[in-house]
Amino acid sequence: MTVMAFDYKKEYKEFYIPKGTPSIVTVPKMNYIAVRGSGNPNDEDGEYRQAIGLLYGIAFTIKMSKKGDHQIDGYFDYVVPPLEGFWWQGERHPVDAMVRTDRAGRRDGVVGVDYAHKDTFQWISVIRLPEFVTKEDVDWAVREAKEKKKQDFSKVEFFTYDEGLCVQCMHIGPYDDEPATVEVMHRFMEEQGYALDITDQRYHHEIYLSDARKVAPEKLKTVVRHPIRSA
Repeated sequence: MTVMAFDYKKEYKEFYIPKGTPSIVTVPKMNYIAVRGSGNPNDEDGEYRQAIGLLYGIAFTIKMSKKGDHQIDGYFDYVVPPLEGFWWQGERHPVDAMVRTDRAGRRDGVVGVDYAHKDTFQWISVIRLPEFVTKEDVDWAVREAKEKKKQDFSKVEFFTYDEGLCVQCMHIGPYDDEPATVEVMHRFMEEQGYALDITDQRYHHEIYLSDARKVAPEKLKTVVRHPIRSA
């Protein structure tokens, strides 16, 4: 009898497969592997592309640990969860220029996200960890991957994030079209009696359900999530 690997997307659909209309959700504390960086995510040899390679290198080292000497207590077979990212723009603190706007849509002289200057993006790229994975297991995976792949994985860190109360929506289409989805989310949020709560501890969050290398831009599926509080 074949035992199916645990798939977080299927088991927790409320967090990974929301509807195409906004909804309110409370997200529990989760552990991730993370790489921090800045710059244009579209740069072919840029920091963002390198970060993704580092994350998947560690993610699969942990997943395949069952076949080696490092046996993780409580391990169960699972599907590696999707890539996610926390984003902001500028040097001040993690407050996304796309969302902290006045009625005219302006903040600090910028209307929405300044997509003409993606080099100003800052981000934390992450992949969720199963609950049984500890910081010590991540530290082991970094050492193991470095030895086997002859590559520096020291930028990968164990990262815990307690997201809490949020508004979210499935965005279908190019990443550059996200502001339209965000506008709908914020209108819904306000109608439900909530206010935006993006701070230097609570971020603009994206979960990537599609491989941008293989899927046409108009078919990309991305979960967009923003922290909120009671108004």
